[in-house]
Amino acid sequence: MSHLKNTGFADRITAAAEAKKAMLAKMKVKPTVQDPNFEQRHAEREAELERVRAERAAVKEAARLEALAKEEAILAVKRADRKERKALSAAEQKAARDAKYAARKARQK
Repeated sequence: MSHLKNTGFADRITAAAEAKKAMLAKMKVKPTVQDPNFEQRHAEREAELERVRAERAAVKEAARLEALAKEEAILAVKRADRKERKALSAAEQKAARDAKYAARKARQK
């Protein structure tokens, strides 16, 4: 209840200025205290990130190789089917050629 005291204008002005200075001092940036283990924690965090990245890259590479192997297996099956069809068609062609030859021989007799 400072207003009940008989204070003059100058006293009020100085009190206001001091209050303003106190408020500004509260708002003033304080020097930060840096953790002594900051560098160590930072290095650990970076190592963990690198490990996770390497792990993800390994999983991705394994998936890529697996997909490549599946694709190669599918192509091998297709090649085998194509070779089998070619072999059958060659055998069928030979059988047709032999039938024509036999028919021609039969006509000549």
